Amino acid sequence: MTENYKRILAPVDGGEDTMPVLKRAVAIAKQNNSHLDILNVIQVTQFNRNYGNAVSADTVYQLTDQTKEMLETLKQNAIKDGLTDVSIHIRFGNPKKIIAQEFPDDHQDDLTVMGATGLTAVERLVVGSVTNYVTRTTKTDVMIIK
Repeated sequence: MTENYKRILAPVDGGEDTMPVLKRAVAIAKQNNSHLDILNVIQVTQFNRNYGNAVSADTVYQLTDQTKEMLETLKQNAIKDGLTDVSIHIRFGNPKKIIAQEFPDDHQDDLTVMGATGLTAVERLVVGSVTNYVTRTTKTDVMIIK
């Protein structure tokens, strides 16, 4: 039995797996006549930890501005591919919790399409995989794009 998804979440980080994730999410959204939410989560606390509170508000603003530009480009790509119902979002905080629980609850997404991992093997050992956490804890169906 094929699920009819109404709202699809595509969390992206701008890495190398962004385009395959977006293409698959757009295809599923078109097939189901669904809304697509493209989300980027900015974890500001990582800057404070890694750079000893040396990151200014201007730097965070610039990062946010660059992220908006990236998301707008992805939205325009989705529209060019024939999708008409698409929104872009930026959230600040813990990507695991936002992608797994908070965002889907707020937007009633019923499918999350995401990359296998945005981290290196060492980073996964230290912080854990966002994808792993999402697949274990979210209420939505999850499609992992390798």
